[in-house]
Amino acid sequence: MPKRVTGSDRDKITAEYKSRYEAGESIRKIAEASSRSYGFVHGILTESGTSLRRRGTEQRN
Repeated sequence: MPKRVTGSDRDKITAEYKSRYEAGESIRKIAEASSRSYGFVHGILTESGTSLRRRGTEQRN
């Protein structure tokens, strides 16, 4: 189980997740790759003010 993330470590994770999500990666893929829950990643993105995509939308790269 991953440890609680606070302070500058949380800021780094937030920036990484936001960047990956905005590049088109799904919340589920980010969660799986980082051994975190969907809820944790979703919460981090929401807290950071990231504009979330609608569910089930296909990304065009």
